[in-house]
Amino acid sequence: MRSLSYIASMTETEAWLLLIRTPGLGPVRINRLMAQLESPREAFGRARFPPEWKLPVAAQQALRSPDLSAIQRDLDWLQQPGNHFITREDALFPPLLREIPQPPAALFVHGQAETLVQPQVAIIGSRHATEGALRNTRDFASELARVGLTVTSGMALGVDGASHQAALDAGGTTIAVTGTGLDIVYPAAHRQLAHRIARHGALVSEFPLGTPAAASHFPRRNRLIAGLSLGTLVCEAGLKSGSLITARLTMEMNRPVMAIPGSIHNPLARGCHQLIKQGARLVESASEMLEEIRPMSQRLAGDLKKRLQAAESTQKSPPVLDSPEQLAYSAASPEGQKILNLIGFDPTPIDQIISKSGLTANEVSSILLILELEGTVESLPGAQYTRL
Repeated sequence: MRSLSYIASMTETEAWLLLIRTPGLGPVRINRLMAQLESPREAFGRARFPPEWKLPVAAQQALRSPDLSAIQRDLDWLQQPGNHFITREDALFPPLLREIPQPPAALFVHGQAETLVQPQVAIIGSRHATEGALRNTRDFASELARVGLTVTSGMALGVDGASHQAALDAGGTTIAVTGTGLDIVYPAAHRQLAHRIARHGALVSEFPLGTPAAASHFPRRNRLIAGLSLGTLVCEAGLKSGSLITARLTMEMNRPVMAIPGSIHNPLARGCHQLIKQGARLVESASEMLEEIRPMSQRLAGDLKKRLQAAESTQKSPPVLDSPEQLAYSAASPEGQKILNLIGFDPTPIDQIISKSGLTANEVSSILLILELEGTVESLPGAQYTRL
C-alpha cells in the first residue's frame, strides 16, 4: 500500500510497469486509458474512476493503492545490461507496430533495442519441419539478412529456430518474439540461441517477467511478429498450424503474405497451399520477397520522411539524424543521399561504400535496402550495387 506522496513522486517507468501488472488491464484497456491521460501517473491514487473507463473492480483497487513491491523484480531486471522497457511513447517503439489494431502498451526487450526500428520480415513455419523446409528457411533467411533486413520469428523449434540461426550465421540481425516473460527461455533447448540473439539482435515480449508459457499467449505473440514486419513468409505449415494464425493476422493488417509451396503429398505443405489459394504470393526466391514487400517499404519510408520534415519545420536548424530509426529507414535523409552519391553506374562493392560513407555496415545495409526497394539502386552478385 502506498501513500499519495509516493504516487506524486512515482517515475514514468514505475507507473508504466504498474499499469502492465494491474489485474484486469490488458493492452486494449491500457491504450484506451492512456488516450484519456497525459501521463500514466495520472491513473493512480484516484478516489473515483470515470464510468466510461469501464475498469474492473480489481483494477480500480490496484490503481487506487499501488504497491511498488509488485514491480521490484522488473526494476531490478532493468538495472542489468541489455535490458530495456519501451513504451509506445518511446522513439524506439517500432513504427509498424503502432499501426496494428491492438498494439501492445509496452515491450520488454533484452539485447539490442535499436534493432526494433530496423526493417523486418517475419519467417515462420512448422515446429516439426522437414529437412527441405529447413533448407529453404536457411536459404531465405540468409539472403534477406545479407541485404540488410532483420529476420523476425518466434524462437520455436523448427522453422523459427532455423531462421534465427541462419540470419545470425549470415552476419545479420534477428528478433525473437516470445510468449513468456524474458526471464524464461522457451523452449529451453534454445537457451544458447537466445543468448546469441541477444548479442546480435533482440528478444522481445509484451509479457512481464515471470510470465510462463501458456497456449493463450502464443496468438498474442504471433500478432507482434506480424505487426513488427513488412511481410510474412510461411516456409512450411499444416492446416492447423499456429503459423496460419500469424499469416491471417498479417493479411488483416494489409501486409503481404508469402508462402513456399511443397509436395501435394506432404501434410505440412497444405497450410502453405491454402494460403496461396487465399491470395498469398507463391515465392521461390528472396528477390521475389523483396519485390512483394517493396510497396510496404516505400510507404514506410514515405511516412518517416514526413515525420522528419515535420521535425525540421519545428526547429531552427535541421535535426541531426542520429537515431537508429532514422538511419535504418530514411533513404531521403542526408545519410541516404550520401550512400546514393557513392554508387556509380558501374558496380560498386559494398565494402567500398561502407569505408567511404563513415557509417557502420549495418546502417549502410539498411539504407541500401531502402534505396533498392525504392528503385534507385540495384544489388548485384558479389555484394555490389549499381545506380539505376
